Amino acid sequence: MTTSRVPLSILDLVPVASGTDTSTALDQSVELVRLADALGYTRYWYAEHHNVATFASSATSLLIGRAAEHSKRIRLGSGGVMLPNHSPLMVAEYYGTLAEMYGDRIDLGLGRAPGTDPTTAAALRRGGAATDTFVQDVVDLQRYLGTRDAQGPEVRALPGQGTKVPLWMLGSSLDGAAVAAYLGLPYAFASHFAPQMRHEALRLYRSRFSTEFGTAEISQPYAMVGVNVLVAPTDDEARFLFTTAQQMAAGIYTGRRGPLQPPVEDLATVVGPEVARFVDDFQQVRAVGSPETVVAELEALVADLEADELIITTYTHDPAHRARSFTLLADAWGLGQAD
Repeated sequence: MTTSRVPLSILDLVPVASGTDTSTALDQSVELVRLADALGYTRYWYAEHHNVATFASSATSLLIGRAAEHSKRIRLGSGGVMLPNHSPLMVAEYYGTLAEMYGDRIDLGLGRAPGTDPTTAAALRRGGAATDTFVQDVVDLQRYLGTRDAQGPEVRALPGQGTKVPLWMLGSSLDGAAVAAYLGLPYAFASHFAPQMRHEALRLYRSRFSTEFGTAEISQPYAMVGVNVLVAPTDDEARFLFTTAQQMAAGIYTGRRGPLQPPVEDLATVVGPEVARFVDDFQQVRAVGSPETVVAELEALVADLEADELIITTYTHDPAHRARSFTLLADAWGLGQAD
């Protein structure tokens, strides 16, 4: 494997910065899609989150549709749809419609978690759906998108049937890795926020990967790894700007989640030493610094985890710094610019 040349993709939760609003965040996301498309990134995915003031990415299919209207080449998808919140038929119809409209540029990443707190999850769920039906839900979804009938010939996804939108399994634990391996699907591990089990999960996925169940969409394991990234002209500036993402992580620990905050000189002074230690562990899979620093750290990560692809997540208070980070990384990594 040429570690420095694995594909790079982007995960966007459409962060809302303090002093702005949701509409602004949504418009900024469109501009970033345009930029990522031109720079040569492989995918641009949106993650489903609900009832979180920090993010505006609850309706992933709508975001993907808008992004597709403003891009030409880049693959667009969910990273992911939290399947316990939805019926497989409805997901097949939404993503089948996207595939009919935009062709073979749509990915469908699937998660087992609700993507929110328990109270909001209860408000979202269809008839008390639970994760114990997840594997069957994935099988039904795949059948709706394929040529086989999920619930008999009288129930079809129209649009959806025959589009065969590629499925991905998302995970942050051994359970997700086992499901991805059993079903024979590509696997995206969320090491950008759940780093502790990254080695074990990826080893399990590769060792158990099988094409025997009849649902396999790839012939051999393919693992994409999430990583926190921020690139700036110098290490010092990058570390300073990254404190916005660190404050966001601190909000997860304290339960006080809100819009992205401006960077600060000393994180521990703002959030306290205990929270700062949590943040450092929570975001331990990161590459923050100058282009040279980040490339070296990403190469080391690829080698360590044997990643086939990286998906980066970047948070800055000023969207111009986020766009610059994507541009600096694309140039340093050697991404080919699209026509």
